[in-house]
Amino acid sequence: MKNERQAAILSIIENRDIETQEDLAEALRANGITVTQATVSRDIKELRLLKVLTPRGTYKYALADKAQHAMSDRFVQIFVATVISIEYAQNIVVIKTIPASANVAAEAVDGMHLKEVLGTMAGDNTVLVIVHNETEAQTISEHFRKIIK
Repeated sequence: MKNERQAAILSIIENRDIETQEDLAEALRANGITVTQATVSRDIKELRLLKVLTPRGTYKYALADKAQHAMSDRFVQIFVATVISIEYAQNIVVIKTIPASANVAAEAVDGMHLKEVLGTMAGDNTVLVIVHNETEAQTISEHFRKIIK
């Protein structure tokens, strides 16, 4: 019963914008599944659903991985808007941003899950991206430059 209910929840949130627990409970009831608000609340926690912003400016439930993808897209947009320069030296890529934007730029880089990237470190307006070698630093620098153009 629980697995079927949770599968139904995943199907519902995949196909509809569900804004509240009550909306989700109503959708489940419409599918013939009797639930209480407490059960819906537990299922939301167990499924690790998050609320994400929709293009309409409202919020809806989504799986954490989909929420992460939406967040990554937003970070990349901010990356494009805030990066001033990209240079490299040996195995380190140095990204300069407008003030107070380096953390967001570093999160965008981390969210890209590039195999070459060992890690990032951010200050106020500078991000250090550490890669394996100078060849990878050059490749990653070119990749980042393409993103911001």
